[in-house]
Amino acid sequence: MPIDAAKAVAAEPRSAEITWGHKDVQLYHLGLGAGLPATDPDELRYTLESKLHVLPSFATVAGAGMAVAGGLSAPGIDVNLAHVLHGGQTIELHRPIPVEGKATSTTRVAAVYDKTKAAVLVLRSEVADAEGPLWTSDSQIFVRGEGGFGGDRGPSERLDVPDREPDRTVERPVREDQALLYRLSGDWNPLHADPEFAKLAGFDKPILHGLCSYGMTLKAVADTVLGGDVSRITRYRTRFAGIVFPGETLRVRMWEQPGRVQVTVTAVEREDAQVLADTVVEHN
Repeated sequence: MPIDAAKAVAAEPRSAEITWGHKDVQLYHLGLGAGLPATDPDELRYTLESKLHVLPSFATVAGAGMAVAGGLSAPGIDVNLAHVLHGGQTIELHRPIPVEGKATSTTRVAAVYDKTKAAVLVLRSEVADAEGPLWTSDSQIFVRGEGGFGGDRGPSERLDVPDREPDRTVERPVREDQALLYRLSGDWNPLHADPEFAKLAGFDKPILHGLCSYGMTLKAVADTVLGGDVSRITRYRTRFAGIVFPGETLRVRMWEQPGRVQVTVTAVEREDAQVLADTVVEHN
């Protein structure tokens, strides 16, 4: 069988050194649409090196975001990449991410769940520098056609949307060139740039990276609920529920609760088609 769950989970973790600097952070923020208006003091925190702070979702691209690729080549994992989808993402922050960093990223297959018609791999990366742990990142990878092996179905983290109007709703435009800029942070999948490749994958045109929507959403929450103080964010999770095309607009609805913000994200131009679901930003 292409996935040997027991072998994958038992395999030794893989470690790699990763580094990043202010240019990597600035490029990532620009790929999320930061910097408009260019002289806005709130935006300069994302774009100007002398004022720079790091949005926690930068963890998904630090070191060119190689954790998922490494996890898919782990012992016991032999899958067709055409059947692989990014199902969800969670980041837990142990302390704020520094603007310049050198760290060790240790990645393993934390779990393999059997969803009958598909398997879900949980690829866990733990990142630490000389001062101690920085963040833990879980990528939930959905592999079509690899279920039915009799394994644990895994936990259900579906969230009911609160039965009231959101406390805040903001809209964030996705520029036509945003996927082209975002991919410079390390995700070179031609699905996000090449129209011919996108058509082969069943799309009319290239789609935006799910992790770009993920980062844009976290920025929206940080800017509107947390006063731009990204150091308050302790954990952020989502489920990727649909696609976004460059040129569309994200509608981000937020429900504030003690110590957390529940979020839904939809595409305005497609009658509020789901983009991100089961999304929570935890903060102190």
